[in-house]
This record gives sequence, C-alpha cells and structure tokens, in this order.
Amino acid sequence: MISTTTKTAAVTLKAVESERMRVDGSDAKYGDWRDDLAKDGYAVIKGAIPKERADKYADQMYSWLEGFNLGFDRNDLATVHKDRLPHITEKGMCLHYAVTHEDFAWAIRGESGVVGAFEKVYNTKDLIVSFDAINFTLPRSDIPENKPWPHQDQDPAKPGFRCLQGLVNLLPNGPDDGGLIVCPGGHLLSDEFHHDMADEERIPAWTPEWYGFTENGMKWLEEKGLEWVKVCADPGDLLVWDSRTPHYNLSSTTNQPRFAAYTCYMPVADATQEDLLRKKEAFDKWVGTTHWPNARHTGSNIAKREGEEDPHNRTEPVNKPVMDERTFRLTGIPYIKEST
Repeated sequence: MISTTTKTAAVTLKAVESERMRVDGSDAKYGDWRDDLAKDGYAVIKGAIPKERADKYADQMYSWLEGFNLGFDRNDLATVHKDRLPHITEKGMCLHYAVTHEDFAWAIRGESGVVGAFEKVYNTKDLIVSFDAINFTLPRSDIPENKPWPHQDQDPAKPGFRCLQGLVNLLPNGPDDGGLIVCPGGHLLSDEFHHDMADEERIPAWTPEWYGFTENGMKWLEEKGLEWVKVCADPGDLLVWDSRTPHYNLSSTTNQPRFAAYTCYMPVADATQEDLLRKKEAFDKWVGTTHWPNARHTGSNIAKREGEEDPHNRTEPVNKPVMDERTFRLTGIPYIKEST
C-alpha cells in the first residue's frame, strides 16, 4: 500500500479545459451526458466501468458480507437477516467496519471511467474523492421499511452548483429493483423554491447540508410540473446528480439485490489545508466520510446492534487497498503542504 506520509511535494494544479460546468442553464452544449446533467440535474454514464470488472466488484462485495461468517449465503435469500449480516440501514447504507476503505471500494473510485466523468464536469484532473458509503440493498423484511425521504444534499443558504454526487451501480437495476429516484429539473428551480418556502418549518437534520421536502414542498414541485423518475442502470453504469436535485432511494419490490458504491469528487482547489489534514486522519484511521470529499463530516467504525457495540466491528479493511499514484492522489494526501 502507498505510504500516507504528508511530506510530499505540492502538486501543480492542471486544468483540462477552460472552465468547470455551471449547471445553471448557461452551459454550452457538449453533445454527451453533460447536456442531460445541465438540463435535468442528473445523468447516467453508461459503461463507466466494463461489465466484467463491475461483476468482479459485486462478487467481492458478496464475499465481504459472507466473510463475517454469520450465516449469510448469497445463493440463499432465506439467510438475508440482520443477525447474519453486518449492520446495514433500511436504505441499504453500510458505513462502518472499514468497508469504505476495502480494496474493492478504492478500485471503484480509481476507475478511469468514473474519475474521468468528474474531470469533465470540473475541468481539472486534480480531484479528491469521498470515503462514502457502500450500498447493499437486499430483499428483506427484518428491518424497518425504507420510507421515501425526498431531499436535497445542499444548504439552501449556499446556492448554486456546489457538489456533484455519484454512485457506481454494480448489479442489474430495473424499474422495480429499487434505487435512485430523482426529480428532473428541480436543481434549476432550487433558488425559487427556497424563496417561496422560506417560512416553511424545516425537517430536522444533523447537518444544514441536508434539506428534506415537506408535504408542502412536494406539492410545490408538483405544481411546477416536475415529476419523479426511477433511474435504471446496468452493472458498471455511473449515476451522477447535482446535490440540489431532489432525490431519494427506494427498496426493491423484487428479489433482485442492489449493490452500489457512492462516489463523489471535487476539485482539490475547493478544499482547505485543514480539510486535507482531516481527510488524511480519516484515511489513516480507515473511517468513512459523507459524500463531501473535503471530509466535512467523518464517521467511525463502531456499528451498534440494539444499542450495543457490534462484537463483529472491524477497525481496518479485510483487504487493504493497493493504489497506483493516480488513485492515491484522490485521498488528498499528496496535496498537503509541508509545515514551515
């Protein structure tokens, strides 16, 4: 594994085009998926990862679940139960057990077709990546129902295009297989929405960078003619969306599992040295972050069951990542300046 020392030379930022996307209706036509992103606030990049590698990552994810030796068997749906799995939320999220730093997680983040999409949006190769959750959505009835939670991942007090979220889909994901639900065009009406709804009491959230849509908010979107769309995807497809775009996820109504890796990148120029140091600490401790690549919030590897620490908690990956230079730069560590 590449060393995490901070004593590395400062990296020169290099633009790959003239400017980053604005995603405000004024972007030029690109003739590719970026036009969908600009217009709808989301896009699907088909085959960002070749299917054979996507299948390999899905296999590794299944093996990771089975590796707890709690009785889960990918070939027997009867073994899908909270007592036979690590802690996974009703929304399919897994953030503990150092899973965000497993070799498959970092291999996915380093895929050229994934990183390259964000390079095109931000017009720079100098990016950092989030240590975000892995999604293991399995057909189950042993945990609370995953109720719709329509939201934006952006503070209304900080408008404009600030963050492009993403996920890499790793199993077939059709219209009834659960997954990402988006409200196309909602990003372009975000400022108007928050102006009109300024007096609406907000749904409580642990961070101001999350805004939940109330019944009145949902009615406002409907009256503007906006509709909700289920995004379908094949293994290896990359789904991206503007953080202002209303979205949520749903569980499957079929027996098809859903596996995905959340991937979000931002220009390192948008992060402070304090951000990068905090990010390095998270990397060194093998803990995850939210989708914000500047490690705005960091997590832990202490999952709980029934209020007690899970005896199966892990403080480091089972299979530690082996990174090439390009992928290691995504940690942000090479951009940390030496103290003088």
